[in-house]
Amino acid sequence: MNILFITPYLPSPPRSGGPRRLHGLIAGLARSHSVSVVSLDEPVEDREAAVHATAAYCEEVVTVVNDRYGRHGVPNPRKRSLQLKSLLTPYSYERHLFHRPALQATLDRMVERRPFDIVNVEFSLMASYRLPRTATLVLDEHNIEYDILYRTQKVERQPVRRLYSYVNYLKLRREERSVWRKFDGCVFTSARDEQVMRRDYPTIPTAVVPNAVDVDAFRPARLPLEPMTLLFFGAMDYYPNTDGILYFLREVMPQVKQRFPSVKLHIVGQAPPESVSRWASDDVIVTGFVDDVRPYLERASAVIAPLRIGGGTRLKIVEAMAMGKAIVSTTIGAEGIDVTDGENVLLADTPEAFAGQVGRLLDDPQFARRLGNAARHLAETRYTWKVSVGVLEAFYRELLGTR
Repeated sequence: MNILFITPYLPSPPRSGGPRRLHGLIAGLARSHSVSVVSLDEPVEDREAAVHATAAYCEEVVTVVNDRYGRHGVPNPRKRSLQLKSLLTPYSYERHLFHRPALQATLDRMVERRPFDIVNVEFSLMASYRLPRTATLVLDEHNIEYDILYRTQKVERQPVRRLYSYVNYLKLRREERSVWRKFDGCVFTSARDEQVMRRDYPTIPTAVVPNAVDVDAFRPARLPLEPMTLLFFGAMDYYPNTDGILYFLREVMPQVKQRFPSVKLHIVGQAPPESVSRWASDDVIVTGFVDDVRPYLERASAVIAPLRIGGGTRLKIVEAMAMGKAIVSTTIGAEGIDVTDGENVLLADTPEAFAGQVGRLLDDPQFARRLGNAARHLAETRYTWKVSVGVLEAFYRELLGTR
């Protein structure tokens, strides 16, 4: 098959959740098919390195610089003006951020030069472009974006931000639901998200292609753990991650420290905002961006995912599972992943319960080890990129056969 991916950023090198999914699926498909990528890109000096990394397995890689992005995770100084502009128009903030005329022109030239069997759009946020009807059109919904905005405004403390999030949610919900009808098929990371879409459009073909992990690269370490060490990792310029770790620091960590005074927390991820950085201390280590999260995973006694906002499934969960780590998560944090509370993960949705579950792991390292071993087994059997690529490839063939 000749496949074209339309993406909001390049998949390689995969340094955060979204690029990890792109890299896993696109690189896997490229082993058997001809794959090209057209992508928006950050206005940074070393962007050629990302182009070369993606071109290592793709037929063609074309990028269009989006001057509305920030640089390397630094917030875009134009964000506030774009938010104001979105309030004065019928369109969401995301539509203003991701729709660039130069990408449409580039896309038109690519499909004129070369016929594609499949055009795969990553995220509904990239679906506002005019797409070629000569190809089978597939949308990969990493999350249902309006669902994340709805959950965001539910936990937002500041009234003005909460009102803005609600207004933007209404716009994004209208946009996202309308773009579903443009596609011959839609892919989701979880059955829960698939059912949300199918309530509105039950006749559109769908498939669940789970987020996954390279179980050879992410595997349990044989080194001793650092006792009393917790780890949270993820892009810190992504609001659900910021909200989750602040919730843990404010409402859970004091209870854990009261019982385990020597406990330490590592917060690993790019571009932590000042609201997180100010918590840095001898017991709260805020690293910022790291090239490889695995050394931190290897050393951690337990991994936490105290998320209150989310959609799709969290790659941080499946990566920690593959490393054989004991995980404490909220129900939303582990949503869409086929885990069982007490068997391969611990779940808690109140500060008291979350602190109690963390305490179980710190109190009983053998129990933590058994939980981690069960999580590794689940990752090996259900959440490998080979399995997910196979599901996506079969879905493509089904759609091509129907067409």
